[in-house]
Amino acid sequence: MRIAFFVNSIEGETPTYTTTALAMAAVARGHDICYITPGDFVLRADDSLAIRGRVLPGKRYKKPESFHAALQGDDATIETMDVGDVDVVFLRNDPSLDADDRPWAAHVGAMFGRLAAARGSIVVNDPDGLTLAQNKLYFQGFPRAVRPETLISKSIDEIRAFIDSHKEGVIMKPLQGSGGKNVFKIGSPDEANLNQIFEAVSGEGYLIVQNYLPAATEGDIRLFLMNGRPLEQDGKYAAIRRVPAKGEVRSNIHAAGTAVAVEITPEILEVAEMVRPKLIEDGMFLVGLDIVGDKILEINVFTPGGLNSMLDLYDVDFADNIIAALEDKVAQRDAYAGAIANRTLATL
Repeated sequence: MRIAFFVNSIEGETPTYTTTALAMAAVARGHDICYITPGDFVLRADDSLAIRGRVLPGKRYKKPESFHAALQGDDATIETMDVGDVDVVFLRNDPSLDADDRPWAAHVGAMFGRLAAARGSIVVNDPDGLTLAQNKLYFQGFPRAVRPETLISKSIDEIRAFIDSHKEGVIMKPLQGSGGKNVFKIGSPDEANLNQIFEAVSGEGYLIVQNYLPAATEGDIRLFLMNGRPLEQDGKYAAIRRVPAKGEVRSNIHAAGTAVAVEITPEILEVAEMVRPKLIEDGMFLVGLDIVGDKILEINVFTPGGLNSMLDLYDVDFADNIIAALEDKVAQRDAYAGAIANRTLATL
């Protein structure tokens, strides 16, 4: 099996990324891999689609640091291959990282992912589903029972009124974006710096304002779902609690949050079950839910991360399970000779 991992850039990858764990697991299982970026697609005059993949030296890697060094090093080569020779295109880019400086690149994965799927590759997550999820408005399509009360607006008056109706405060952030950028906790509509925060964040477009959940002081739970269900092995779930640093409202690991082990309760599993139907309908193979209490703060369908922390905490390589699931999808595709749609295959 050959897997192409689509990322924002080679330079931006790190040893701790979940993409690194997935690629290493694929190599360990005997598969060929390559990395591709937004500029690496070629649609030729004969309507064939090629990719220019960055291929690592053919060996297995024991440490993420060694793998990363090989990916970044001079021994990695660029090979041009027909997309029909690629079994799986794994879309692992964050569109928000390219939205400002390279807007042309933000949605290349979904655009060319559709073409790859039409030519026989399995593309995950499904590119049509990802097109629906290009900003946090996608979250509003899930049941109200699992969502915080939410306002989406560019009106400071609407936002002040919403804040005034929530005595425990609100969280305000851009509708577009990820990784905890420009996330603020607002306690009152009379806060002295509200206008400055509004001006800074609204410059990125619409704002999303949610009622503050007091349980967030303990951090959120990142839970992986695969094929619409919690990813589990040997009674352990692919989940961590992300604890924010002192004085920090964000739990994101790169914002100094700390990953700790977490017990997944029946209540959390009920929350996951509530979102399963839509994730399956949209072809979302691998998803990260960010949960506080009985509410989901975000659904990350582009670049859910944290597998490296889970390996350290539980000594379970969930990346291996994910690659094994892709092997099953390739077998199903071949058995049905292309008769099953990509969106269906993505979550089978």
